[in-house]
Amino acid sequence: MTTELLTDLTIFVLAVLVGFEVISKVPATLHTPLMSGANAIHGVVLIGAMVITATVSAPYAYVLGAVAMAFAAMNVVGGYVVTDRMLHMFRRRPAVPAARAAHHDEEVAAR
Repeated sequence: MTTELLTDLTIFVLAVLVGFEVISKVPATLHTPLMSGANAIHGVVLIGAMVITATVSAPYAYVLGAVAMAFAAMNVVGGYVVTDRMLHMFRRRPAVPAARAAHHDEEVAAR
């Protein structure tokens, strides 16, 4: 293993640990805005991983680039899925028709 590869792997592991620690401290009310920003950042990371992978010559670099692209793509897609689910929580529920609501109230009162 070369010194350069060891340095890169060390930086990667430290980035993962710091990222996990920072994200785990985010309160739920800030999650959706943070996720939207993270989606934009991961889009840039995905493009960067593609550009860098296109310039490598070593086989292990292709594998590492493919892994980086896969993780970045998963983060982008997962971020949009989570953001969409959280935004659904803030939508108004459809109004219940008056006849159906009255029938439901009668059932509750009969119990």
